[in-house]
Amino acid sequence: MSAAVATDSERNAWLRDPDVQRMLRVRDGDEAAFGELVEAYQDRLIGIFSHVMREPDAAEDLAQEVFLRVYRARSRYQPTAKFATWLFRIANNLASNRRRSVARRKEVHLKTTESGPLGPRPEEVLATDKSALMPGRQFDKQEMREVVREALESLNERQKMAVLLNKFEHMSYVDIAAAMDLSVPAVKSLLTRARENLRVQLEPYL
Repeated sequence: MSAAVATDSERNAWLRDPDVQRMLRVRDGDEAAFGELVEAYQDRLIGIFSHVMREPDAAEDLAQEVFLRVYRARSRYQPTAKFATWLFRIANNLASNRRRSVARRKEVHLKTTESGPLGPRPEEVLATDKSALMPGRQFDKQEMREVVREALESLNERQKMAVLLNKFEHMSYVDIAAAMDLSVPAVKSLLTRARENLRVQLEPYL
């Protein structure tokens, strides 16, 4: 995606982001600010990695690697996006690299049918979202979550990442585009295809 020139309004919005302010403090040597960012985002990163990667044991390691890269880049940090967008772009790149490195290994599917300390699972978010593609008849909550989990697992990795960032992290198309190094139309297309694939998977339950 070709980089767009930021407007003054966008730059001012980024600077108003509390986490951008924390990262600027990290750049200036404030170790406590870095701890605050880790506390705020560690579980969210682990949650994303747990659902995007099919290696259950990799999620915590990848989250730690994200923060290691953030810390190493601290002296060069310039706010060019919301902090979360910048962070999840690093996460997306790491996930892509990891998938390429293990492409020939047997895939291990992670079961994610229950809520945990990371908060609601994406399949729970989708299952309760009025705009999501859920069955019209009443299902047991556990059955509903399992149906949506299987539908989510049917998506390819890029579609899944886009859906997770949109529904789980509540990121806008613009921010998802920045995080995934795509254009906004490409993100819209990706999410459209993902929703269509979910419709196909869920159609038997309509």
